[in-house]
Amino acid sequence: MICKKFQDIELSALGMGTMRLPVIDGKDGQIDEETAKEMVAYAMEMGINYYDTAWGYHEGQSELVIGKLLKDYPRSSFYLATKFPGYDLSNMDKVQSIFEEQLRKCQVEYFDFYLFHNVCEMNIDAYLDEKYGIYNYLAEQKKAGRIRHLGFSAHGSVDVMRRFLEAYGKDMEFCQIQLNYLDWSFQNAKAKVELLHEYQIPVWVMEPLRGGRLASLPQDCEKTLSAMRPDEKIPAWAFRFLQAVPEVTMVLSGMSSFQQLKENIATFSEDKPLNDTELKILLGVADKMLEKKVLPCTACRYCTTHCPQELDIPSLLALYNEHCFTEGGFIAPMALMALEEEKRPTACIGCKSCEAVCPQQIRISEAMKDFAGRIK
Repeated sequence: MICKKFQDIELSALGMGTMRLPVIDGKDGQIDEETAKEMVAYAMEMGINYYDTAWGYHEGQSELVIGKLLKDYPRSSFYLATKFPGYDLSNMDKVQSIFEEQLRKCQVEYFDFYLFHNVCEMNIDAYLDEKYGIYNYLAEQKKAGRIRHLGFSAHGSVDVMRRFLEAYGKDMEFCQIQLNYLDWSFQNAKAKVELLHEYQIPVWVMEPLRGGRLASLPQDCEKTLSAMRPDEKIPAWAFRFLQAVPEVTMVLSGMSSFQQLKENIATFSEDKPLNDTELKILLGVADKMLEKKVLPCTACRYCTTHCPQELDIPSLLALYNEHCFTEGGFIAPMALMALEEEKRPTACIGCKSCEAVCPQQIRISEAMKDFAGRIK
């Protein structure tokens, strides 16, 4: 297992995410504990020492199960990470009670890594609001040794991340973002990495395979990649991409089967980052995957100067593309929730003034109507 240096400790380069543990009868809240126990045992044996959970994973069962399974091992043999569930605004005034409950559920006296969970458009104002005392409380727990390292995860835009960092950046030791070769440009992950580099904050990776979408590719794309590295499996390309990003310290994978675990551990038995030619071709593969499924908005903003509703059309189209490509998900609804009603897709009156000046000839009014229907 490749290891990465983080401050004064050695972390396995691959961490075990516990959002997609094996379940019984397809029920997310019923984790298959026996299979999960075997997977954790194998992971420990093969050198994985980082385990990531969260309050809401598996309908609240993930923290309980991973805490129970890790209890079989010396506390010094693993690093455990969990998060304050700020994705739910009703939790904002409950930081103390939630933190204490998390320690109880995980059966530990301290967390090695603790995160502000999912900093995004919907919750950034609440996270920064001193009346909730979230930052102050977590800083106190770190001072008391109940949190060893404090960081945050983010699904929000670069601007949202910058707001958070301007407030708390000096105390953030790591940041977890959705990073893979598809989202390098699609979700502007490259700019997020650059922002974190600016603050000298190492990158933790979530969704390296984008929920499994990068585990298999269109046949022509797989053929292109296999011609360059015949012995490399397709999922490994996503991990080799991340090995070529110097800011990346930890890659989390939510492995739901023993086979996935074994294959990922085999990949991380060696460091084989992509070279410049391979990176260029792989990013070209990502573009090819996107070109038939997303609208070709270049954010020239000609449209916004002609919109009588003063909608931020490029931003809405970016969210529309994300929602269509992902075939749902929480990112777009979460971002729209942060907007005033008159700035959402439903505010489009279909006048087509924007379409008259769009260089890409995008049927914006149709996209806004479709988007509004999808979000209902």
